[in-house]
Formats: sequence, C-alpha cells, structure tokens
Amino acid sequence: MKRIKIEGGKILSGTINISGAKNSAVALIPAAILSDEEVVIDNVPTISDIDALQEILEYLGASIKKEGSKMIINATSIQNKEIPEAVSRKLRASYYFMSSLLGKYKYVEMYFPGGCSIGARPIDQTLKGYRALGATVIEKENKFTIYADELVGSEIYLDMPSVGATVNVMLAAVKAKGETIIENAAREPEIVNVATFLNSMGAKITGAGTSSIHIDGVSYLGKAFTEVIPDRIEAGTYIIAGALIGNKLKINNIIPEHIDSLLQKLIEVGCDIEITPSSVIISQVKNGKAINVKTLGYPGFPTDLQQPLSTLLTQLNGESILEETIYENRFQNIEYLVNMGADIQIDGNKIQVKGPTPLVGKTVVATDLRAGACLVLAGLKANGETIIENIEHVLRGYEDIVGKLSKIGAKIELEEYN
Repeated sequence: MKRIKIEGGKILSGTINISGAKNSAVALIPAAILSDEEVVIDNVPTISDIDALQEILEYLGASIKKEGSKMIINATSIQNKEIPEAVSRKLRASYYFMSSLLGKYKYVEMYFPGGCSIGARPIDQTLKGYRALGATVIEKENKFTIYADELVGSEIYLDMPSVGATVNVMLAAVKAKGETIIENAAREPEIVNVATFLNSMGAKITGAGTSSIHIDGVSYLGKAFTEVIPDRIEAGTYIIAGALIGNKLKINNIIPEHIDSLLQKLIEVGCDIEITPSSVIISQVKNGKAINVKTLGYPGFPTDLQQPLSTLLTQLNGESILEETIYENRFQNIEYLVNMGADIQIDGNKIQVKGPTPLVGKTVVATDLRAGACLVLAGLKANGETIIENIEHVLRGYEDIVGKLSKIGAKIELEEYN
C-alpha cells in the first residue's frame, strides 16, 4: 500500500502543467475498439486508471503502442470474450467497453464495474439506452449478458443527464441502424471530446455539448486521431491549492471556460485571479468571504471539485454552505477535515463550514479519489505533518501529483507501508 507524507505550510509558487483529462481518456480508450482500423490518442495521462483500461484492451487482444503521451490502438483482431470481474471492478469506466463491444458485435458479457464508493451509481440509464436500441439485457449474480440481432436507432430520454449513460448510448448507437436521439443528454466537455473522436473515425454525431444529441448510424469506422482535452478537475484542484497557499501560482494548459463555475466562485470569495486563454495565475486569498455552492451537471459546479473545495471553505470568514446533488455519499472526507481542526456539520446532502479555522497535520485516509485530493490540499495548508493513507485512490486520477507539487515548493513524498 502507498501513502503520502506532507509537511504543511510551504508556499506554492511556479507553474503546474495540467495533464490530459482522466474522465475523457477513460472513455476514449474503450471507444477506440469501435474503429475498424488503427487509431491514435494523444495527451493520455499516466494514471492507474489508464493502466487498468490497457489491461482490458490487451486481454481482448488489441495491439497497443505507446510513444510518450500517445497511445496507438489497433483493435482489428480483438476477441469478443467475457471481461472477468477481477478486471472490470478496478474502475467504473470499464463499462464503456460494454457499450463498445455491444455496438461492434451486438453481444457482450461483463461484470458490473467498480470505482470509488461515493454512493449509489446505478447503470439503469445505460441499460435503458441498450433496451431502447433493441438489446436484451440479462443480469445474473453481478454479471451482464447483453445481445441483439441488430441495434436499431431510437429516441432515448435520459431521466437525468448522466455523463456515463450519455457516453454509453453514443458508443452503442454509433453503428446502429438508423437515427438515435439522446434527449436530456449530459453536456460535459468530455462528451464533446468523445463525439469528436468518433466523428473523426467516420461517425455522424451532432449536438454533443447540448442536451440533444443526434447519431446517424454507420457501418464502418476508420482511422482516427484525437487529443485528450486538459483535465478540468486536476486544474481546479491545483487552482484551489493556489487559493489556499499559493504565491502567483500558474496553472497552465487549461481551458478556462471548462472551469468557469469554479473561477466565478473563487472571484466571489475574493481571490485575485489572472485568467488567460490557457492559464490561471492565483495567490493565497486573504480575508476570503464565505460562499454557498451547489453541485450540478455541467456547466454547473462539478461534483468532482466539491470535496477539494471543502478544504478552502475552512479558511473563509463566516459560514459556507455546500450542497451535493449528484452523489449521496460524497462527504467521507469531512470526518478527517474535522479531525484536522475544521468546524463542519453535515446536514443531509449539505455541509455547513464555519471558518476560518487553523488546520493541523494528522494521519488521515483517502476513502475515494476526490476525498483524497481534498486531504492533500488540507495537508498542504496544515501546520505540521499530514499522512494520507490509501493514496492509491488519488493516483487513479492525478498524474504525478507528488512530482508536480514538489516542483512548486511543496514538501511531499510518496512511500510504501504495510
């Protein structure tokens, strides 16, 4: 097992370059198997979730080459065989393979995907999409068998604008017969990234990034190249670090409009932020004002930044209210923040944060990816040493977090423990 040690209170200054988006890359890689030729994906982050997806590709028989941040995938000789539970449970994004295999072969066997324990994350909307396309879904003892004589386009209304369901329906429908319309689709930038990749193969998808996506099925998808967009959640996490303890910290290689909801909240707090077309420069906020935040689907405030933001709320003047509307179990970080000195009360799907309160280094546990990011931020701010155990969760989604933070002045190290 791995843990991170942080000696807090070190001013962060310099430049952090943001990597490719985890939430895009984990969908683009399964999408690659829909191509009937070789595809290239650039700006792929070096994180453990990508390693898990590569393991699935190799298990299926795909040819994979890596050249720096490029991943070259040739899936023309893959075998459509059952993806075992030991592999699929490593990450939730494994279920994108379920959609790609269904779309390509009209048959797939796979176990329920894994991922962080942040609350119920059912795949009912994905299964609704499969059925609307004409597939039969059999679920038995955590295993799905999904098949169809042919997939036929349909109008599919999602009960909620789920990112996973939107991507899954696109992947399953891109080779279906006729037209598919996804209504109440999620609008996240990662969905646009996936649709652009599929279109470069020869797919006919319009409306990605809006709530209504139209897909005209095609029979063949060819060579393609795409680049993973910058990771808006990684960018937001480091921007929050700058607001906590930065001195003209530059967050580079970003698309500011993708994190506008965060930037607007930080301006409301009183942060001094310089925004360019591809970067943000931010320093530690002085006498920051308490704020109210509510997580929503894009372009609202992202649930993945809710936990990192909670660290900043502990340093603001007054009482902040943070409401989580996406997942019901995303406050597992709070007990550890309280242990470090925060004044936080949980009230259903809301937390009330009174500040400012000094934070003191403690031994804490990363219960999931973004909870771990929250605790890394708390450790950077706290007096004394913070030890974060189960840091593997964080390594799933943040490329070289220790190296990036070390280069801007943090005293942080990664070590093994039993």
